[in-house]
Amino acid sequence: MTNAQMIVELRKETGASFGLVKEAVEAHPEDMAKAREFLMEKLRNTVSSRGEKETKNGIIEVYSHAPMKNVACMVEILCETDFVAKNEELHKFAREIALQIVAMNPLYVDRESIPQEELDKLTAQWAAEVAAEGKPQQIVDKIVEGKLNKYLQEICLLEQLSFKNDTMKMRDLLKEVTGKLGENIKISKFSRWQI
Repeated sequence: MTNAQMIVELRKETGASFGLVKEAVEAHPEDMAKAREFLMEKLRNTVSSRGEKETKNGIIEVYSHAPMKNVACMVEILCETDFVAKNEELHKFAREIALQIVAMNPLYVDRESIPQEELDKLTAQWAAEVAAEGKPQQIVDKIVEGKLNKYLQEICLLEQLSFKNDTMKMRDLLKEVTGKLGENIKISKFSRWQI
């Protein structure tokens, strides 16, 4: 495959800008997989530089699970400009998030959304349970940290593994779409209903 063909294929696959795709292909001209990996890393790294940008625009995605229509959700996705709010890539992302919420039933968007009192209460309870088994404090701390991480993966949307691709966390999917669209994208809130 020529460099030009690689560029066309990567642009079609990722939606990334021509400049970023060209840079990835020039860095790895003989290896499509390495060029793709290089590009995805570049896209993820653009997230940190966009983090402080204000998000005043966005979309609301509503999803009702067929055929019974007994589970539904609504999710608000924010972005910087109305141009990106109209972008098909953002709409696909919103749909993916809505499907994840319906399938995996998270309670919070991320760790920062959880009330600190709730976390303190849980960690104190786990620490007391493990300490009662007579384990040393450093072991207690490691076990509590493990329990907390597992709990966060269950209840926080961005910590969950994608139900479609269990090698990718939802946080990684957010970074990927932020890199592709070149704007700060936020999942601000969601609601889920089930009958």
